[in-house]
Amino acid sequence: APSGSFFLLHACAHNPTGVDPTLEQWKAISAVMKEKGHFPFFDMAYQGFASGDCDKDAQSIRTFVSDGHMVGCSQSYAKNMGLYGQRIGCFSLTCDDVEQKNAVESQIKRIGRATYSNPPVHGAMIVNTVLGDDALKKQWYSEVKVMADRIISMRDALRSEVESTGSDMQWKHITEQIGMFCFTGLTPEQVDTLQGKSIYMTRNGRISMAGVTTKNVKRLAQAIHEVTA
Repeated sequence: APSGSFFLLHACAHNPTGVDPTLEQWKAISAVMKEKGHFPFFDMAYQGFASGDCDKDAQSIRTFVSDGHMVGCSQSYAKNMGLYGQRIGCFSLTCDDVEQKNAVESQIKRIGRATYSNPPVHGAMIVNTVLGDDALKKQWYSEVKVMADRIISMRDALRSEVESTGSDMQWKHITEQIGMFCFTGLTPEQVDTLQGKSIYMTRNGRISMAGVTTKNVKRLAQAIHEVTA
């Protein structure tokens, strides 16, 4: 890309692939982008859902900030705080000094005013209450880990159930990917066939692992085997 390009990056739990760079790879990406003068803008919708650790899932952004980048970050609390209906998030930009901060803030306010003017405050108040109280924040961290661990366990279960059907295909990608979504490797035609079994996913074979449960994983695995055999 030409020097000074704008890059949109997923901070963690990449959607839709479920494949994240390692910390060393993030450092290498940061170095190249710094050299080329690129601007990194992070989309962070699944903090805590990658590793189960909200701090660890922020390591990509912290790496770039530590390396001296000016960064942008669009952060969502819709999933990890269960506030999807509130559409609550946080838009952040780092600045070099107060003068630049004031100029940037004025433009953000101008865009916000023209876009939504005054958004509902309920979601923001909930997030502010949780993050502003050490005990509540600690509890939230632990609850996010419970959700992440459940998704990881469903990956293990789905892979195990599909492999137990006698499938001669490789299914290790189910557990190698992370986060809420999984690329199953199913074709659009196979996805269409699954609809006849009341199993739905996007036609590129992406499924939401949060929708897989102990009650439906066996039926899902058997159906996947039947359309791929």
